[in-house]
Amino acid sequence: MPKTSKVKLAYQAERQKSPQEVDNRVARNKARRHAIAAGKAKVGDGKEMGHKVALSNGGAATDANTKVQSAKKNRGWRKGESSYKVPNVK
Repeated sequence: MPKTSKVKLAYQAERQKSPQEVDNRVARNKARRHAIAAGKAKVGDGKEMGHKVALSNGGAATDANTKVQSAKKNRGWRKGESSYKVPNVK
C-alpha cells in the first residue's frame, strides 16, 4: 500500500481546521448523536450517517435529511460512475 506524503498530510491537517470543515464535522457528529438517541444507530455498529442532500449542496444535518448507511455505501457513491457527479445537486 502506498504511503501518504507529508505534503498531503499537512494539507489535510490544515483543511480540517478550516471553519467550514469544523462546522460540517460538528453537524455530522450531532446527526450521529440524534440517531443513537432515537435508536436508529448504536455505538460501534460500523454505520455512518449519510445525508440525503449533501452538506456541500446546502443540505442540513436535521433528522429529516439524514439516514443510517453502511460506511461502504456512504463513502463509495462515486465508484462505478463514469464521471464525478455530486448526488442531489440543487
